[in-house]
Amino acid sequence: MMATDSLKERFQALFERHRKIVFKVANMYCRNAEDRRDLAQEIGTQLWRSFPGYDASRSFSTWMYRIALNVGISFARNAIHREKHSVALDDAVADAIDENAVLSEPDERVRALHRFIGQLDVLNRALMLLYLEDRSYREIAEVLGISETNVATKINRLKQRIRTGITETGQ
Repeated sequence: MMATDSLKERFQALFERHRKIVFKVANMYCRNAEDRRDLAQEIGTQLWRSFPGYDASRSFSTWMYRIALNVGISFARNAIHREKHSVALDDAVADAIDENAVLSEPDERVRALHRFIGQLDVLNRALMLLYLEDRSYREIAEVLGISETNVATKINRLKQRIRTGITETGQ
């Protein structure tokens, strides 16, 4: 029982220090509050289940991002199935709610960036989240399971798409 209590205390301390990661990932992959709560809960559950295998010699935040993003990506991929078997709000109401969340940002460039990120596929969305969090290419590569060269290439392509998109809209 002592070992379990100690493990639980270590997990809780580390989780509390890095809990914002869970909410950043949930916000990146879910449009509505209920889905964000469900995803955050699923991420927390998976983190706890995986914690006994965590290697303390490595960065906890990198480990946490890797699990959170994997859960977020799976959640996003399964969203299609969930949408087929659920009744949604009227589209106009849902769009107004989502648009209001983006419109609350005072800077138009930041709103444009949020819209751009929201249109990305799940891997590129994860890449942008980590890049905007000032994670190193090495850490991004480790979290996403791709090479640093691939990270650099993808980021450069995304930056170009952002530049092009802003130029085309006249901002």
